[in-house]
Amino acid sequence: MAAKQSPSQQLVGDITPKLADLTDDVLFGDVWERPGLSKRDRSLVTVTALTALYRTDQLRFHLRTALDNGLTKDELSEMITHLAFYAGWPNAMSAATVLKEIVAEPDAASGS
Repeated sequence: MAAKQSPSQQLVGDITPKLADLTDDVLFGDVWERPGLSKRDRSLVTVTALTALYRTDQLRFHLRTALDNGLTKDELSEMITHLAFYAGWPNAMSAATVLKEIVAEPDAASGS
């Protein structure tokens, strides 16, 4: 039986196997495991950057991860509202739409 593929392997492993490996081994295996920031804080920083840069494809994964890492829907909502003034209204509105979809998912992490 084949080992379960990581999200990175599932997403791009067939077309860019090295990129998927680097994502798994360096980004998530090393950077996300460094002790200088909690995973919760790393999620907040990552979601903020993805919102500001209008990277909605990656934002979906990282909003789910942020909820799993202890951020609440209300905290993420507040972050998005705050960013509207610094990163642009369209970016915040798009992020709010993505967050709304994610918290409506049946298996979404709870937290208000």
